[in-house]
Formats: sequence, C-alpha cells, structure tokens
Amino acid sequence: MLINGVILRRLALGAAVTLVPATMFDAEAQEKGRADMSFFVTSVGSGKGGDLGGLAGADKQCQMLAQSVGAGAKTWRAYLSTQAAGGQPAVNARDRIGNGPWQNAMGVVVARSLADLHNGNNNLSRFTALNEKGGTVNGRGEQPNTHDILTGSRHDGTAFPPGEDMTCGNWTQSGAEGGAMLGHHDRSGLDDTIEARSWNSTHRSRGGCGVDALRSSGGAGLMYCFAPN
Repeated sequence: MLINGVILRRLALGAAVTLVPATMFDAEAQEKGRADMSFFVTSVGSGKGGDLGGLAGADKQCQMLAQSVGAGAKTWRAYLSTQAAGGQPAVNARDRIGNGPWQNAMGVVVARSLADLHNGNNNLSRFTALNEKGGTVNGRGEQPNTHDILTGSRHDGTAFPPGEDMTCGNWTQSGAEGGAMLGHHDRSGLDDTIEARSWNSTHRSRGGCGVDALRSSGGAGLMYCFAPN
C-alpha cells in the first residue's frame, strides 16, 4: 500500500508493517528494467557526426553506454546497415539484432519480433524509444530536436544497393561528402505519410555527414542499439 510516498510492507498476516520509502521501490524497478533492457536510443552521438568508426565502433558505443547503466552483460549491436563496397558485401541492420522481443529501460516491450519491428506493428514512439538511462529523446517540436536517428536502412531493415551513399561511407565519414538514411524515433514528420512517420527510413541527411549537417535537419548522430536474443 502506498501512503504519502511510503510503502507499507506487511511482514506477516496480522503483524506489524515496515515503512519503506516508495522511492526505494522506484529505484529498484528502474534498476531491474535496465538490467533486462534489450533496446535503447543512444543518449549521445559519437561527436563526429556520421563517423562512428564503422560498425565495430558503433557497436562499441552501444556496449559502453549499456555498461554505464548496468546492462553491459549483454552483447549490444547498433541498428545500422552498410552498403557493398571495396569487395565487401552489404550488411543488413535487421540481421544484426536477433529475433526479439526487445524492451526498453522501463521494461516496456517495443517489438516482439523482427516482423513486428518492421511491418508497423511495433510499439516505438517518443515515449517508448528511450535512451539507456530511461529518459526520453527530444522529438519534433522540442529544442533541440534530435529525432533523426542514423540507420542507413530501408523500411524492411535491409541495406541500400551501391550508388548513392546512404551510410556516410559505411559510417566512416564526417565531412560534407556523403549522407545517411535516417529514421524518426518519435514517428513524427512534416506530414502523416508512411515515410515521414518511419522509425528507420524517413529521409537522407542534408549537407553531408558532419555534426552540423545532422543537426540542421533535427539530429545529433544518435543510434538505435539492440541486444540480440
């Protein structure tokens, strides 16, 4: 029972009760949620725009952020695709993250399967696409808007064919060259089209892959991180 911010914990039937601050249970619930977490949006970018150090560098950032909140026991992967180049095959973001289900830092399931994640049946929104700390990420209408999330992916989670750069040089570029496909974590855009509301494939970055270029359209070089299971 919760009374004035204090939980009455009954020790035995008919016996006395112990008074425990409700905040203690809130903290315990949050700690457990982060331990069970298998999805988050990074709270910070690499500091170098679209240069994430390739897939390995992006995965390392996911791992470090998860470790910082007590969820480092899992193996974490960035939801990023790469394009075929230099004799290397393309990599599909959807092939990197396991089969689901995935839940955020508060224990809310955001998708139950790869199919749900990519066919519109997911539970991703501004209020569920939380960062590793359990906090919300600024969306459209907030300052600064950081709803553009790096993915380099098509709607189904697969890579784009060679040609126009959609991955900032496979996540190694931070200048005026190239570009990256972005998603809107808050499912909000300039209109109500599927593209504008897509969490993983809404528009290409404008003006290159630098920090300022990503910021100009509402981004901060953030990524989605998943723990394969």
